[in-house]
Amino acid sequence: MTPPPTESGSGERDTTRGPLRVPVVDDEDNIADLVSTGHRSSHRKKSMGRISRRSALRGGAAALAAAAGTSVAIAATRKEEHGSTGGRPARIDIHHHCAAPKWVDWAESKGLLVRDQLPYWVPWDLNAALSMMDSAEIETAVIAPALPVPRYNSAEQHKEGLVVAYEAMAELVAAHPDRFAFFATLPLENLELANWSCDYGFEAGAVGAFTMTHDPQGRYLGDPAFDDLFANLNERHAVLNLHPTHLPGLAPGKTAIPGIDNIICDYPLDTTRAAVNMILHSTLDRYPNLSVILPHGGGFLPYIAARIEVAGPFFSPGIDADRARDYLRRFYYDSAAPMSPGSTPTLLATVDPTHIIYGSDWPLTPTDLVLRAAAQLDSDPALDESLRSGVNRDNAANLLTMLRQR
Repeated sequence: MTPPPTESGSGERDTTRGPLRVPVVDDEDNIADLVSTGHRSSHRKKSMGRISRRSALRGGAAALAAAAGTSVAIAATRKEEHGSTGGRPARIDIHHHCAAPKWVDWAESKGLLVRDQLPYWVPWDLNAALSMMDSAEIETAVIAPALPVPRYNSAEQHKEGLVVAYEAMAELVAAHPDRFAFFATLPLENLELANWSCDYGFEAGAVGAFTMTHDPQGRYLGDPAFDDLFANLNERHAVLNLHPTHLPGLAPGKTAIPGIDNIICDYPLDTTRAAVNMILHSTLDRYPNLSVILPHGGGFLPYIAARIEVAGPFFSPGIDADRARDYLRRFYYDSAAPMSPGSTPTLLATVDPTHIIYGSDWPLTPTDLVLRAAAQLDSDPALDESLRSGVNRDNAANLLTMLRQR
């Protein structure tokens, strides 16, 4: 299950990685000052802004160190418990949505949302998240910031909201370095802003990037319109985590088939369209340092693999079967929703098993269903212990290199 996004741009860190790098912004004037500065980070030879990291850390180091020590102690206790209950590795979850309370407060103060009218999955609570994670044996959740605002008043206001969201993510990671990491979010409706957010997010400590499968114009990833953004990600050797949304041309809040929510059929199709378009445009060959995660087991992609191989020559331009097979093995796939004794064999037969990684899709997927899916994964007869360990933890740790030491 996946949250129905309302904008196209939205969706643990070990203390040895160095200091918290996101500026702490104390008031709206400083936020406005920050967002008005250049849109590329030092990675692209540009400046993030004029707020010093020294001032960002001043006064908070002792508190963050204490919080980090507590989290490490909790982690040690949890690992001992896992060792005495079957030895399964604590999972790394790469499909976890979070609308940070700090960001919700900001958006409400700007009149961009009405708290009481938000979808049920938007309110995010730290204690509820940690409780779910402990119950599902999730050690680390890599969060996709969820920013459920249909329209901002300006690009500068959107940028301001991103700064607030990244500040909230960095504070969460600093307080719970073994439990959380986060993705930078890329709003495809404004590609200049998407590049800025990519740079700012990575500078703030993101371990990868997150974006939707297509922009509001209906252009799917792989389209040349996204080349500059993909070049930025490629330069970073980035991991790009995708998320489906409503199919192009469908009015907001409408279902394509009355009585059937779009997440049931349309979202898997949306993911499949993006993947096939990237195959068509040789995206992974043009950007070889980029790794792409397809949600929900790749949508329908593994199940129509033979169809793509056979029909590839009729694409425009045509593609051969070898490229189709190559891309199916180069993409990564999360386990949210599709993995079951009925679907796992097809996934294993079609993709690289070391490219399957765990995803909970919490909080849209309620905790009881997350636990049920985790239990099915742990008892799936198609997975031996090595494959299961890979899906639960090892494959994500190998992909997201900043998590390897966890």
